[in-house]
Amino acid sequence: MPDTAPDHLLHVGDRAPVFTLPDEHSLPISLLDFRGTKTIVYFYPRAMTPGCTTQACDFRDSLGPLQTAGYLVVGISKDSPERLARFAERDHLTFPLLSDSDLAVHRRYGVWGEKKLYGKVVTGVRRSTFVLDENGILTHTFYNTKATGHVAMLRNRLGV
Repeated sequence: MPDTAPDHLLHVGDRAPVFTLPDEHSLPISLLDFRGTKTIVYFYPRAMTPGCTTQACDFRDSLGPLQTAGYLVVGISKDSPERLARFAERDHLTFPLLSDSDLAVHRRYGVWGEKKLYGKVVTGVRRSTFVLDENGILTHTFYNTKATGHVAMLRNRLGV
């Protein structure tokens, strides 16, 4: 079985699926809240794990240049708001972390399903990033990304 993205993929030019999810403070955040602003939405497997921490800290450390270029960053995982709050506090993360505990948004974005992990087929989150323009249209889609180096590659692609 290939370790490619699932049957339902989003593509550049598609409208990003709208969602409302609780953040690390259990407050509802909607994708519509970010209309009018370029937005980076990234999905990661689990807060406070080594790879996810690396990726989150890379986003944190790149927030200045990304914000200067007009981008907001939002991270989404299946973790509870309580775990996300601990993650944000521990690693000084200052962008929203959203909880998709029932995986409905993961499925709508095509990031939940079978993947290869250490040579075995497992079901889980495919680390992925989506860049939206001010109108919620996808300008970049990155499925099956690596935690290390992804933010640098993303900044390069965005010219930031």
